[in-house]
Amino acid sequence: MVLSPAYSTVSDAALLLRSRGYAVLDAQGVCELAGCELSELVALNASWDDLPPDAYLKDGGRYRRRRHSCFVGESGELVQAAHRAHWQPVEYNALHGGMQRWFEPMRAEVVAAPAWSRLLLALGRLATAVKGGQRWYVEAHQFRIDTTDGIGRPTPEGAHRDGVDLVAVFLLAREGIKGGETRVFEADGPAGQRFTLSEPWSVLLLDDERVVHETTPIQPTGPGGHRDTLVLTYRAGGFQGD
Repeated sequence: MVLSPAYSTVSDAALLLRSRGYAVLDAQGVCELAGCELSELVALNASWDDLPPDAYLKDGGRYRRRRHSCFVGESGELVQAAHRAHWQPVEYNALHGGMQRWFEPMRAEVVAAPAWSRLLLALGRLATAVKGGQRWYVEAHQFRIDTTDGIGRPTPEGAHRDGVDLVAVFLLAREGIKGGETRVFEADGPAGQRFTLSEPWSVLLLDDERVVHETTPIQPTGPGGHRDTLVLTYRAGGFQGD
């Protein structure tokens, strides 16, 4: 049985992040938040067909492709940072923490799209509404999890936090798969929720200090099965590893 998320309104998103640590917006809500048309966001999807393999998977899998770029947002301005490695401490990622992981950068035409900067700046405003005014250090991850090996693991590290302030997990596509259930738990308590993101450009928003999250493995139901996501993380004070 596939459980759909309970979507919130844009106006309630900050309140829900403060009160329970997460919120889910449907695609219409994302467009309202970012001030763009859905067609502008969908136009970015083709770049997910051009993601290089992730060469750092410690489980030996071949199921993950990705690109990674970094940005700094402040006072309504977004600037792309110099290309850098993705780094997390082992306290937040026991499987891949402590590694300097150099992924190929996002394609220039994606970063230059007006909808891209509007989306990142809008989430920065939301982060400010929850955490207070900051210069936000943003890491953007394009992921494709496929079923090349019969199973794909969106979060091979298990339930985790990312060591940031705000996390946004956008579901872009689910093709020929089953599984991929999202699970969100209190970081310091027993309460949790589970549901499956399925609407293209819907998003799970997380207060990373308050909750842990994971996504269950996917299995194929047809040829070429895959799950595409965009993960944006917002952190005050600098990028991890600085």
